[in-house]
Amino acid sequence: MKAAVYYETGAPDVFRYEDVPDPACPADGVLIRVEAISIEGGDTLNRAGGMMLGTPHIVGYQAAGTIVETGTNVTSRHVGQRVVATMFAGSHAELVAVPDVITWPIPDGADLVACACVPVAFGTADDCLFEFGHLVEGETVLVQAGAGGVGVAAIQLAKRAGATVIATASSLERLAPLKDLGLDHAVDYSRDDWIDKVRSLTAGKGVDLAVDSVGGKILQGSVRCLAYRGRAITVGSAGRDPQPFDISVLAMANQSITGVFLGAEIATPRASKMIGDLVDDVAAGRLTVLVDRTFPLSAAAESHAFIESRRAVGRVVLIP
Repeated sequence: MKAAVYYETGAPDVFRYEDVPDPACPADGVLIRVEAISIEGGDTLNRAGGMMLGTPHIVGYQAAGTIVETGTNVTSRHVGQRVVATMFAGSHAELVAVPDVITWPIPDGADLVACACVPVAFGTADDCLFEFGHLVEGETVLVQAGAGGVGVAAIQLAKRAGATVIATASSLERLAPLKDLGLDHAVDYSRDDWIDKVRSLTAGKGVDLAVDSVGGKILQGSVRCLAYRGRAITVGSAGRDPQPFDISVLAMANQSITGVFLGAEIATPRASKMIGDLVDDVAAGRLTVLVDRTFPLSAAAESHAFIESRRAVGRVVLIP
């Protein structure tokens, strides 16, 4: 099979498009012919400096396609079935083998490219807002990096739950398309006064919940945007801006901060059902996936560079 591989981590130009051995189908898994690859934030972080399983390494957390083989112990999936799957690595390829427990059926007639983008982004957003963020109707939520995959999902899910939604991005232009998806207020967090802007939108009260996938100084700002007893969620750290965080600032206003990692629970019955429901929602048009653009798998380097340019709104997808 063909795959986008690299022999060392670094800038996007480390990618090579090469022939590699086909993966073997595990007894408890399925072999999928990949038709769409959703590039996740973790994919770019891993390529830039993450762990490699060996050389050449195939990066990637998520892909969708058609099952071409099932393992001897698998009864819940069948050859010819369309599924979206998550994985520790390997999505940037023509074939991928994964345990069946981290695959979700794609309903007949649904857009496979859209469904390919659901589990990590929408599942993470759902956990940040509800399982760990405890968002309820009538509250105000701040979604950092609103034009990213998790951000686009969080805006829709929060609005559907009856929240007022404030979102940030590196420019107001990137947030403009999200007004139709439920965004109430857009804030440019590249401006020095962005914290004051968020607080002014809440008449000085602050937000009840902040979902922060950027980290670093932006996370510190998220906490400054919180209301009394406000909750902050830190997830991902896409800003690549590690900075120490002084948790003592939370005490005076009885605020809290929680770290979220969907991968730790993705195979649990709770998370599996939640993601399955989200795939069905996207398939039925109840939730929207924004795909900024697609690239051929052979152009993995260009696709990662485009994501890192911070111009994308929504997902960037590779097509083998």
